[in-house]
Amino acid sequence: MPAEHGAGGGYDLKVFFSVVGKPPEQVRPADVLAFITAQRTGQVAGRGVLQPLKTTAEPAGVSAATVRRRLSIVSGFFAFLQARGDVTANPVPRGLPTRRERSRPGQGVPLVRAARRLPRILAPAEVDALMAALFTHRDRAMAAAMVLGGLRRCEVLGLRMGDLHAAERRVFVAEGKGGRQRMIPVSGRFFAVVAAYLDAERPPGAATDRVFVVLKGPRRGQPLTAKGMDVVLAAARRRAGLGHATCHELRHTCLTRLREAGMALEAVQAQAGHASIESTRIYLNSRELHQMNAFAQVAC
Repeated sequence: MPAEHGAGGGYDLKVFFSVVGKPPEQVRPADVLAFITAQRTGQVAGRGVLQPLKTTAEPAGVSAATVRRRLSIVSGFFAFLQARGDVTANPVPRGLPTRRERSRPGQGVPLVRAARRLPRILAPAEVDALMAALFTHRDRAMAAAMVLGGLRRCEVLGLRMGDLHAAERRVFVAEGKGGRQRMIPVSGRFFAVVAAYLDAERPPGAATDRVFVVLKGPRRGQPLTAKGMDVVLAAARRRAGLGHATCHELRHTCLTRLREAGMALEAVQAQAGHASIESTRIYLNSRELHQMNAFAQVAC
């Protein structure tokens, strides 16, 4: 087994081969499909039959996330064997075929589809409590970038002075996830608190053009780190008496509210910087999400 699979990967492989009951060279795609059914239902299926789950109860087997992890481990193991010449092909299908398979090879339906869940967000009162618990303009500006603009933590810390377009109320994200760049609108409240930070707190002799820098100590004027932001936010959560309010939850809050306000899903995708619209679908409201989950269960 490749070293990168580790002890956890070894257990997942043991589970797979215990269920399949065959040596690697005899495993076929039909065996993998039967393994998926057995894992999700807790029952051994007929060979090659991928059975739908009952919609009236929780699965008797393991979670969809666990099955996806095990399939990834198994697929990696067979890719390793194939590279060594021990097997002729990887039996783990990349996805179930669709009518678009001819034009987009390898873009089939995922083998294991999980129900979409609404992201955890903050209520308006929780946002207000968190903002009130942040002591500096800098800290409030960083939180505002996430809760009003939907920026990721790394994107906030990566902002440079030239990325702020106050007159247009827009922010240029030059270092987005996957190297993607975007220009997005952000509330004027963000620019107001940023202006207060730049006027009163940011060291004038800072050698970096990063917007958010350390305000005190030996690293004063140097770019703030992700750890530094996490410390700031954790302290504010404690002061506000909040059990949750992570950077990602602030981002989720912004994007969820935009969708609830009627923004098109494609516009939310652009605001979020998602490469695929599928990543943005988590911001569908609860009624839309229930309809999608119900349809997926019927269509399986």
